[in-house]
Amino acid sequence: MVFRKIFNRFLHKEELSLKHVFGLFSFIFVIWAVYRYFPGILPSWVEELILKPIVWLVPTFFIVREVERQPFSSLGWTTKNLFSSLYWGIGLGMVFVLEGLITNIIKYSSLNLGAFQASPQTFFGALFLSFATAISEETVFRGYIFNRLLKIWKNEWLANFVSSALFSFIHLPIAVFGLGYTPQAMLVYLFLVLVYGVGAAFVFARTENIASSILLHVFWSWPVILFK
Repeated sequence: MVFRKIFNRFLHKEELSLKHVFGLFSFIFVIWAVYRYFPGILPSWVEELILKPIVWLVPTFFIVREVERQPFSSLGWTTKNLFSSLYWGIGLGMVFVLEGLITNIIKYSSLNLGAFQASPQTFFGALFLSFATAISEETVFRGYIFNRLLKIWKNEWLANFVSSALFSFIHLPIAVFGLGYTPQAMLVYLFLVLVYGVGAAFVFARTENIASSILLHVFWSWPVILFK
């Protein structure tokens, strides 16, 4: 009887955790899909520096501190394994630079090499926005969603593929409403996002530090922004 009560309490706690994970994703997806339905209404810097942190980070931080009563280090915001995070992020990031360029070609049908002549303001502005985007998206999808699924299911690859699929799915609204992809181009784009998500969750699992996936995200997304 004692073991049964303990087991039932564990299942209840696990169920609540899953509700938090998928509830957070659903909340972000609905709001972000509505926002993407009206493309171009805000400058990219407002979107990445103000709107996205409000929609993505605020509810995540609320769940972590007020609902779960966990420290922010549970999102990977820690100095633990910092140097190995840098190695993983930069090393695998070079591979994803290539994927970012491929994504850019799919997105714009060509690679604008003239962007190499961009002004320092454009160059470093793109880098800054890449970091801002990476911080929001990696904190939610690797620091929270992947990390919580891993703790619940105790299966890294299951948690990886589910969180990566959700990460790919949240890019669907911009592919539909903002970029106007053909169905074929959309599938390729979402597949490349999925591949990146798997890689980001993989390095995060190795380091347990959000810096690794943030760096990876920057290497992946920066060429997409810079060469548009």
